[in-house]
Amino acid sequence: MTRITSRWTRTFATIMTGASLLSVTAATAQQLTVWCWDPNFNGATMEEAFSRYKAAHPDATIDIQIFDKAAMEQKLQAQLASGTTDGLPDIVLVEDYRAQKYLLSFPGAFEPLTDKIDYSAFAPYKVEVSTVDGQTYSMPFDSGVTGLFYRSDALAEAGYTAADLENITWDQLIEIGKAVKEKTGKILLPIDPNASDLFRIMMQSAGTWYFDASGNVTIADNPAFKSTIETYQRLLTAGITKPVAGWTEYTGSFTSGDTLATPTGVWMTATIKANADQSGMWAVAPVPRLGDIESSVNASNLGGSSWYVLASAPEKETAIDFLATVWGQDVDFYQKILVNQGALGSLLAAREGEAYKATDEFFGGAPVWQNFSNWLAAIPPVNYGIFTEEADSAVVAQIPAITSGGNVDEIIGQIDAQVRQQTQ
Repeated sequence: MTRITSRWTRTFATIMTGASLLSVTAATAQQLTVWCWDPNFNGATMEEAFSRYKAAHPDATIDIQIFDKAAMEQKLQAQLASGTTDGLPDIVLVEDYRAQKYLLSFPGAFEPLTDKIDYSAFAPYKVEVSTVDGQTYSMPFDSGVTGLFYRSDALAEAGYTAADLENITWDQLIEIGKAVKEKTGKILLPIDPNASDLFRIMMQSAGTWYFDASGNVTIADNPAFKSTIETYQRLLTAGITKPVAGWTEYTGSFTSGDTLATPTGVWMTATIKANADQSGMWAVAPVPRLGDIESSVNASNLGGSSWYVLASAPEKETAIDFLATVWGQDVDFYQKILVNQGALGSLLAAREGEAYKATDEFFGGAPVWQNFSNWLAAIPPVNYGIFTEEADSAVVAQIPAITSGGNVDEIIGQIDAQVRQQTQ
C-alpha cells in the first residue's frame, strides 16, 4: 500500500471566504487528507479511527482539516465545478441529503467503493443514499435515526407509561398530547414553523420522498405526502404544539420543561443529557408512524453523513484501505465512538457490542443505544435526489397556509408547482 509519511499537523487560522473556515492545514505530499466540519464529533471519530489504522501502519499519517460546514460545502462545490483537482482531499464528509446532488452533478469525481466495502453489513437506507446506477460510493457513517424523546415524569403524572408510547401513530400522539395538556397544563411539542424536520421524518417513515428513484417529482399524487401534510396540520390545530424560532429556542423549550417531548435524531441525546439534574426524568420511544399509510413504520431518519473518497485522491488506495478496515468492520471502534462522542454508526454488527447493550439511568435504565440501533435497521430507504433543499423551501413556504387550516389539496398543488418550477 502507499505509505504516508508526513507528520500530523493542526494549524488553526481564520479565513474569510464568505463563510468562516475554522481550521485549515497546508497539504503535504504523501499524506492522507480529510475534510470534515466538527472537531468534537466527526473530526474526533476520524482521529480515533486513524489511530487504530496507524497501529498496524506505523508510517501512516493524516491531516484532518476542520471547516465550518457551509464553508466546506461551498469550497467542495466550487472546486468540483471548476474541474480542478489540485487541493482536493483524499476523503471528504458529505451530509446524506446532499450526496445525490454531488454524485449526479459531478460524475466521476468520487470513487465507487462497491467492490471494496461489504454494504450488506450496513443499514440499507444509508447505502441507498449513496448509490447511483448500481454503484455505491460512500463509507456509511453516523445515523440520524429518530426517536420520540419525552419527559417520562410528566407523562406519568398524566397516567401514561412507556408502553403507551410504543409503536403509536401520530394521531395517537395527538390524543396523548391533549390528555397531558388537560391534566398537567403542559404543551407536548415545540415546532419551528421555518423548519422541514417533521415533514422529512414523516415522509421517510413511509418510504417516500419528494422524488422517486429516477428523480421525478412525487408530490401531487403521493398519498404519503398528503398524509404528511394533513398530519402536520392536525398537530398544529390540536393545541398541543408551541411555535419556536431557531435552534436555541427549540432545544431550550424541552430542556427547560416548557414543552415535554420532541421527535428528532439520535444526535439530540447529548443536548438532553447535558441537563444532569433531569436524570431519570426522560425516556425515548420509537418515532410515531402515519396511521393511514400502510407502508409507514415506527422508524425514520433525520440527518446523518458519510465519508467519500475523491477519484482524484493522491492516496486513494490508502484511503480506501483505511476506511474498509476500520470504518468497515471494527466493531470495537464503534463502541468507543459511541461512548466518547455519542456517534451511532450504521454498521449493524456494532449493535452486538457492550456499549450498545448498556442501560442508561438518565433514560430510566433503558438500553437506549440498543433501541436506537434496532430502529436504525428498520428505516425505509429513500432516494433524496438532488433537489431536497429546494423542495424543503417549497414546503416551508406553505406552512402558514397549513397552520391556518388551508385546503390541503390546494397547498400540495402549490408545493408541487414550486418544486417543478425550481427543478426544471
